[in-house]
Amino acid sequence: MSNTADAIIIGGGIHGASLAFHLGQRGLKAIVLEKETLAAGATGRSSGVVRMHYDFEPESRLAWESFHYFRNWADMVGGESGFTRTGFLQIISPEYEDALRGNVAMHQRIGIPSLLITADDVRRLAPHFKTNDFNIAAYEPESGYADPSAAAASLMDAAKQHGARLEQGVTVTGIQLASGKVIGVSTTNGDFSAPIVVNAAGPWAQSVAAMAGVELPVDTWRHDVAFVRQPKTIPETYPLALDSLHSVYFRPETGGLTLIGLEDNNPIGESPDGFTDRAHPGFVERAIDRICIRIPGMEAGELHSDQGGYDGITPDQRAILGQIGPEGFYAQCGFSGTGFKLAPAVGLCMSELIVDGEGKTVDITAFDPTRFERGDLLKGEHDYGDIWH
Repeated sequence: MSNTADAIIIGGGIHGASLAFHLGQRGLKAIVLEKETLAAGATGRSSGVVRMHYDFEPESRLAWESFHYFRNWADMVGGESGFTRTGFLQIISPEYEDALRGNVAMHQRIGIPSLLITADDVRRLAPHFKTNDFNIAAYEPESGYADPSAAAASLMDAAKQHGARLEQGVTVTGIQLASGKVIGVSTTNGDFSAPIVVNAAGPWAQSVAAMAGVELPVDTWRHDVAFVRQPKTIPETYPLALDSLHSVYFRPETGGLTLIGLEDNNPIGESPDGFTDRAHPGFVERAIDRICIRIPGMEAGELHSDQGGYDGITPDQRAILGQIGPEGFYAQCGFSGTGFKLAPAVGLCMSELIVDGEGKTVDITAFDPTRFERGDLLKGEHDYGDIWH
């Protein structure tokens, strides 16, 4: 079997699989190198939220384009993504109401089905929610969640139909260069040759970039989640919510469970090879305390399980997309905890950048990897003053 391809993608998560699929549709055959198994890293630990609410228009455009894939997965990709429509709520402090209005207006302008609703409206949508600490919220009736591992698997299956190959249990040990250009990679399973190498290594992206002599400001960000068995007083399905007031997000999960995650006091800088079988000590108690503020009835719930995970995070908490360093070396990483829902469109736009020289479906120039050298950190026009953007 030949170890030569049109492109080598380092990282077998949702982004590596998406890029392999879209490159294949453009006639380029990719080899995806994964050091463990498909979706074993950040993808397999993703919360799977599918929503379009961001305060930065290019991200909302990527999420909106990706939503078309999740909603029409069988036709556009094949296989299953596990997309389940629940609706999405963005809850914010009253001090950020003008920002919320601005973001909803931006979403509506680009075609996203987003509504500005009152706390009474939220109460009607989710009678078990406590709604006395905010006045308005954003609501996306078409949003929901999907199965990250299933989505990655079906994208990889579709990529293989276009000539892509997945090599699992292969660790990249070096980037091969000649005359300022990439020519391939060295691995624990021999050398692989290609004129294009894409760093889609998630929380390992910084170390992969260093092999090419590139400094990428991608640190590791720990994210834990808990699964709580809902009491019978809580309906099995309800809108997933991103509650900025209490730095908690939660969504229904199959089997009568609720997934809970937090966006504060999550460690940055740990080894991405750390333990993920369980959440960090103290996380579960904090998570349950937070969700009970919004859903008091959850006090009667029972812990089902908990787990940890790692992603790559950048100084402005936005992705790094584009060519950097040696000719033919690209970065597709640094998604800072929001990468899953963007993956279908990012893979498409990166394939356009590689083949045509620019992302055409969505303009991704704002995510240029060199922005940090220039001090051009990205910031939404209407931010909420926290990690969610």
